[in-house]
Amino acid sequence: MTNDHTTNSLLDPRLQKIVAQQPHPLLFVTISGAHLYGFPSPDSDYDLRGVHCLPLETVVSLADGATTIEESTVEDGLEIDLVTHDVKKFFAMVLKRNGYVLEQIFSPFIVQTSPEHAELKAIAQRCITRHHAHHYLGFANTQWRLFQKEEPKRIKPLLYVFRVLMTGIYLMQTGKVEANLVTLNQIFQISPIDSLVNCKVRGSEQAALAEADLPFFVQEFTRLIGQLEAERERTTLPDTPVAKADLNDLLVRIRLSR
Repeated sequence: MTNDHTTNSLLDPRLQKIVAQQPHPLLFVTISGAHLYGFPSPDSDYDLRGVHCLPLETVVSLADGATTIEESTVEDGLEIDLVTHDVKKFFAMVLKRNGYVLEQIFSPFIVQTSPEHAELKAIAQRCITRHHAHHYLGFANTQWRLFQKEEPKRIKPLLYVFRVLMTGIYLMQTGKVEANLVTLNQIFQISPIDSLVNCKVRGSEQAALAEADLPFFVQEFTRLIGQLEAERERTTLPDTPVAKADLNDLLVRIRLSR
């Protein structure tokens, strides 16, 4: 498994340093969280997500391999949260209605990649189903309840609510994964969202929503929930993944190459 790096404006040498220190070969590592969603604050940490490959001798032995590796660190002042899953565990999640793993696979902010990552993208595209709408509906409703309990009500969780709703609707409409709220809002055209994004990007994780703006977002939340439910019913996406065999073949080839 050979790896190379993709250069973009978000790549910091400190991110590559922590990735290089990982104990197992990596299929990919991408940037998730606020940087992927398009609204990082100056004090936002970096959420790195990826896939590692345990050695074949560990997989077939009685040893307990690390199927999930989590590391939170501060690298020269930069807060980094890294989570990787073993390839088998991650591929099993791809076959479920898990929008997070899709966003990690298709994130344009790549810290490390491989030929197998490119192959995984093509396969994962054929694992998207109408039932991924349940993931986005569930997350939006959970975040909305948390947002309503806050005093003062912060902008960050509100942006997360609208980000997942727009991502889910767009996925049902097009079959494409788009996690960037700024990009999505060019389609949805909810102008106050752009103002909130600008406030969050210029401010901090604790930036608060003006109380007078709350009724508008209550109305828009209800509308987008209804739209996502409707798009789930009318989408042409399949009921089940259609590339399970290809995903299994990729897994076997990765295992045997180690």
